[in-house]
Amino acid sequence: MSKRRHNEVLKRDNPAYNVEAIYGRSSPWDPLGSPAFNRRDQRYVRKVKPQNANQSALMDALAENSMVLALGPAGTGKTYLAVTAAVEALEAGRVDRIILSRPAVEAGETLGYLPGDLEEKMSPFLRPLYDALNDRMGGKRLKQLLADGSIEIAPIGFMRGRTLNNAFIVIDEAQNCTYTQIKMLLTRLGWHSTMVLTGDPDQSDLLEGLSGLNDIAKKLDVVSGVSVIRLTERDIVRHPLVASMLGVL
Repeated sequence: MSKRRHNEVLKRDNPAYNVEAIYGRSSPWDPLGSPAFNRRDQRYVRKVKPQNANQSALMDALAENSMVLALGPAGTGKTYLAVTAAVEALEAGRVDRIILSRPAVEAGETLGYLPGDLEEKMSPFLRPLYDALNDRMGGKRLKQLLADGSIEIAPIGFMRGRTLNNAFIVIDEAQNCTYTQIKMLLTRLGWHSTMVLTGDPDQSDLLEGLSGLNDIAKKLDVVSGVSVIRLTERDIVRHPLVASMLGVL
């Protein structure tokens, strides 16, 4: 079989390879070219719909439970859906503030001492959360809510001793938290609040055996009122190659 014929068969039989079938065009994949990223039509995303059954289960869990753990590989929409639920709760008046927290753990790099105040130091680590917030409410609105404290940046190390009432708390990259840290975070939950922990137990940047996310999830699986949602490689909604690569790496 010729190389050209081989590639044609591969594209026809492998959905993850067939970009044309997925995006409806023969040109290379371009996120800004897809309908979901058409910035001329809308300033920000107003309505988010689940792309698969597990995302639907996660959205239902976020609406019905005060404590949710969303576990799964990169690209499954864990953080985005958590931030979406937080924004909807804030704008509907169900909570007074959104609290964002993420462990400041470097992914195999040394960033040194970052300049600026607390928010500026945490900003690089919280960039994925900012991106999701910007996508959901627009940059101007996001800056206003950050300025008036409706959206709060709370480093994990500064959470001890607090009781978080009337808040929607998103703990991102929880696989980079130890068992003790996650236990401390869970006990911060106050009245009329929702807490969501997102993370991929297989991608921890801590030393082996230090991440507490998997153990915590197993123990909370049987607790009434706590929802543990496990997403898989089949739920990845990024570029189709992400799922293919994670399947072999």
